[in-house]
Amino acid sequence: MARRIAIVGAGAVGGYAGAHMVQAGEDVTFIDPWPEHVEHMRKHGLRVTHAMDVAEFSVPVRAFHVTDAQRLAKEKPVDIAFVCMKSYDTAWATMLIQQYLVADGYVVSLQNCMNEETIAGIVGWGKTLGCIASSITVNLPEPGHIHRGAGKGGAAHTVFRAGEVHGRITPRAEEVCRLVGYSDSAKVTENLWGERWSKLVANVMGNGLSACTGLPGAEILQCEPLRRFSTRLGSEAIRVGQAHGYQLEEILHLAPEAIARAGEGDEEAMRICDDQRFKDGKRTSSQQRPSMGQDMQKGRRTEIEFLNGFVVREGEKLGIACTANAALTDIVKRVERGELSPDPRHITELRMN
Repeated sequence: MARRIAIVGAGAVGGYAGAHMVQAGEDVTFIDPWPEHVEHMRKHGLRVTHAMDVAEFSVPVRAFHVTDAQRLAKEKPVDIAFVCMKSYDTAWATMLIQQYLVADGYVVSLQNCMNEETIAGIVGWGKTLGCIASSITVNLPEPGHIHRGAGKGGAAHTVFRAGEVHGRITPRAEEVCRLVGYSDSAKVTENLWGERWSKLVANVMGNGLSACTGLPGAEILQCEPLRRFSTRLGSEAIRVGQAHGYQLEEILHLAPEAIARAGEGDEEAMRICDDQRFKDGKRTSSQQRPSMGQDMQKGRRTEIEFLNGFVVREGEKLGIACTANAALTDIVKRVERGELSPDPRHITELRMN
């Protein structure tokens, strides 16, 4: 019997994964708060394009605005709900879909940041799973159109990592892996928290910088002061994750310790990090922006408090000062409030000990 799937948040990641599920014949309902996007999906379906090496496709989809979600009450309950909203919308999105879950249904956080605890606070830990989308580089440039600023990861890079919060391999985790695996390479992980923190580090290194400078990822990479600051951000986050006891995975195709040492001034580690990051940069569109850079362009709220701000707060609990992350968090919030305009000089002219 086909499983009923709900995707709450049909933006970049949710739309990308969900469109591939629909293409494969799965029973998927999209729920989203952007009226124009929902209306376009209803009329024209979802279109998926790639910057490199992958043919575009379109699929007809079933889409509800959040105000229409109550229609699910008249239907067969949902088996699997993917929450793909921004972190600040996690709680209400989980509350929305919880009431339409079958008794043994569960919720999967397919998001940035560490949101499983928020979800578990609503549906319980026994109904909570996580799924990391690593180096996926997707965006929503217009209603009904998902674009990936690269090709697919395939065998070269495992994009999706699905896992249970307790780390055991279960049929549920394998089912989530199967579903996201329609989109790109996927695996079941026994190390959800290590994978989650590793992705957090990658986001910490790029998202806020794009938001406050106004630059795409490639231009940040080419600017040495910004690249060095990015590495320092990652280094601080890695040290906090290690202090928490997380088993960190590769970050941007680099050993975590290499990034940590580079951010602390080790010249050989800096060379190793730079070489790998420039190599990876060739696989991504030069205009691709991290999600927070996209949000700032669109005038939307950012996730800075759930990324760099979160690292600062977790560091404080452990007695680890994260001065670079604290400085960036403050700058991004000021740009978001309109007190500053995006400008690389916010970082290049920053004086820090």
